[in-house]
Amino acid sequence: MNVALSEEHHGDKKAAQQSGAVNFRRALTFSPTAILLTAIPLWLLFVSSPVQPQDYPPAQPIEDINGGPDCVDGVAAVAVPVPVPVVREKKCDVFKGKWVYRPDVSTYYTNETCYAISDQQNCMKFGRPDTEFLKWRWQPDGCELPPFDAAKFMEMVRGKSIAFVGDSLGRNHMQSLLCLLSSVDQPEDISLKYTTDYNFKRWYFPNHNLTLATFWAPFLVRTTDSRGGQTLNGVLSLHLDEPHPAWSSKIGAFHHVIISAGQWFFRPLVYYQNGRLLGCSACGQDNVTGVSRFQAYRMALRTTLKAITGTKNREGGITFLRTFSPAHFEHGDWTDGGSCTRTVPFATDEKKLEGYDLEFYLAQVEEFLEAERRARVEGLKIKLLDTTRAMLLRPDGHPNRQCNWPKSNVGQADCVHWCLPGPIDTWNELLFYVIKSEKGVKFTQRKLQNVRS
Repeated sequence: MNVALSEEHHGDKKAAQQSGAVNFRRALTFSPTAILLTAIPLWLLFVSSPVQPQDYPPAQPIEDINGGPDCVDGVAAVAVPVPVPVVREKKCDVFKGKWVYRPDVSTYYTNETCYAISDQQNCMKFGRPDTEFLKWRWQPDGCELPPFDAAKFMEMVRGKSIAFVGDSLGRNHMQSLLCLLSSVDQPEDISLKYTTDYNFKRWYFPNHNLTLATFWAPFLVRTTDSRGGQTLNGVLSLHLDEPHPAWSSKIGAFHHVIISAGQWFFRPLVYYQNGRLLGCSACGQDNVTGVSRFQAYRMALRTTLKAITGTKNREGGITFLRTFSPAHFEHGDWTDGGSCTRTVPFATDEKKLEGYDLEFYLAQVEEFLEAERRARVEGLKIKLLDTTRAMLLRPDGHPNRQCNWPKSNVGQADCVHWCLPGPIDTWNELLFYVIKSEKGVKFTQRKLQNVRS
């Protein structure tokens, strides 16, 4: 779907200049009162124009036929702006496109040049036999996605901090960024200064005073097990209106925050709101009202976005919502023998966003649009990293069985996380583009309607 992102203004530039000069000479022959009565409507017309002042060239003085400034009673004419038709450059929707085969382009890093890759995503170390999945690049429709420039990115975020809040895919995302930036500055693992929990990592780039951190909260909101603990075993209770304290108590210290979650909402869950039982999904309790996991996810996301955008001391930082990352299990699921053995991407017409992938995606986009509306009123920044459509087409980018999982997952294929290096590096190309372009790519209600159809 084409969305108009530019405006064209038509008119005769020469005629407008001549008319402006004549009217100006006439206005100067009137009394001061008459001049004001003439000037005010012109000023109102100017400030209400859809073309903004930055669209005009610098104002020029009106000149007489001899080439000098026009004068009336010895007084030089003042400079007035002359409208010039401006055609705005159409912004690129970098989130819509296809994967193209580029065997001539090498990866930004390897598992040998980046030591920050965890064994769970280190596909080459654990014997992935093919490398073809590394030779595809994301090509937006009708424009180019610039490659990731580590030096420029570092300068944009110098002296800042970036937090990844959500599930382990957020950690996967951060490790990609760590590897990309390590070509410019070697990161230091400072996690032990804060915690011994592997799920909460912090890295520091000393030459750029940049901190990256992950806050593992797969449900985003406060979660307890059946005994009120934090083991995440059995049927879990989600307090949908309470941000998880693991991140909410610390997020104010970070400039940029990237939110992502979704995959854990397939578990049996019990939901609470305002301290009262709301319902459950797949909990096996007949006397408890059924609640859609997508509705629960929407409520958890709304709570999270309000909490983060409501933090006032982030010094102009940006909140990013990264959209749902589809899994690609075939012939089963995570726990019943599913795997992902494909070695090439899907074509754009070969795979459709549907089912639970679509439901999670729609929940995210709709909550984002509402959060964006609130943020605009409050002068805050929130952006969408719409990675879903690109990653839907990459069944070849997962570790599958080429990874070293903890003992509890031995023998299971991983078709949720992404190999490093791999397609996930595109997330940071998109992040680089959105931060650099300031305004980013606007997701409109019209685009949402197109997704629904």
